[in-house]
Amino acid sequence: MSVEITLAYEGELRCSAEHGPSGVRLHTDAPVDNCGKGESFSPTDLVATALGACVLTILGIQAQKHNLDLTGTTVHVEKHMAAAPLRRIAKLPVHVHLSVPLSPRFQALFQRAAATCPVHQSLREDIERPINFHWKSDDSSELP
Repeated sequence: MSVEITLAYEGELRCSAEHGPSGVRLHTDAPVDNCGKGESFSPTDLVATALGACVLTILGIQAQKHNLDLTGTTVHVEKHMAAAPLRRIAKLPVHVHLSVPLSPRFQALFQRAAATCPVHQSLREDIERPINFHWKSDDSSELP
């Protein structure tokens, strides 16, 4: 399966992108520390965004399979850049904050599932990308 994305340079280090199947558009802008205005996501911000969205989507798929509702679960990704020898993404720590308490069995399932995220699997090995879970606690002994 392939998906076409068409991009256009709009000048002043800004690009627009159109998602072929849906027609949805987004814009990128170079960051302030790299000659841009920082008025929108930078291309490397989109990598961090893709990683977070992918992890959350994979968890959502697992939740659906087990009739769990993860509404309200959030993911926070920190993007750290390296300047030398070339400017690149160096680290993308992911923090998953679950909205529902889960039993140790489901915690382990979700940790394994998150590690299979296609974006996580596609990133270079030298990019640090730990996935940290912050579990919602509950005193109930009847957790899923």
